[in-house]
Amino acid sequence: MQSASPPPDPAPDRQPSRRGAWPVLVLALGIILPEMLLWGADAGLWGSMLWRQRAYQYGAFWAGLLHNWRANYALQPIAMFFSYAFLHGGPAHLLGNLGALAWLGPPLAARLGPRRFAGLWLAGALGGAAVFGLLSRSAAPMVGASGALFGLAGAWAALDWRARHSADPRGAARRAALIAAGLLALNLLGWLMEDGVLAWQTHLGGALAGAGVALWMRPPGPGQASPGQPNSGQRSFEKIRS
Repeated sequence: MQSASPPPDPAPDRQPSRRGAWPVLVLALGIILPEMLLWGADAGLWGSMLWRQRAYQYGAFWAGLLHNWRANYALQPIAMFFSYAFLHGGPAHLLGNLGALAWLGPPLAARLGPRRFAGLWLAGALGGAAVFGLLSRSAAPMVGASGALFGLAGAWAALDWRARHSADPRGAARRAALIAAGLLALNLLGWLMEDGVLAWQTHLGGALAGAGVALWMRPPGPGQASPGQPNSGQRSFEKIRS
């Protein structure tokens, strides 16, 4: 299984609110429940130890399905672009991504609202899967929420750049370059720690998709703020973790 490490927080200002908490909680439950179910099955507490294998067979992202592999069901080559983000390679993989979601999610959800936040999440997951499918020929399944999380990081960086660009173009460019360098360094570190079993393609695609969607969105209205600025009023079963 190929995996992806969680992205860093690209902006220090965090002002979570109830408006930003509940969308993040819904997403957190969406990625916690499948892993807890599979972990219990792995531990023999319920079900079968084959549940994880079955979950990967039907829900992971398989690059081969974009070529000549036979799908398990008709919609699998489409559904896998999103379903992989709700599966993980074990509790440690899940906890890392939950930490990134808790750090990145509430400020973005509070500033953008639930619908835009959900759109960014889906864009990151879709972009991450698309770039992985284009650049990888791995026969292993890819699972994990890091494509979507890198989408949030990319969106935060893009919104931060847009908010600062008019007042200080060079400073905004330098800050954006530092964020990009941090994301690259994190990927390199994760790649080394995972002995190369890391879905860096998913991280790249997620970050680019998140940044693009964020820049396409209308700027926040009066009384709102972009991230980084205060308000006036985040068939081998050797899995690839993402």
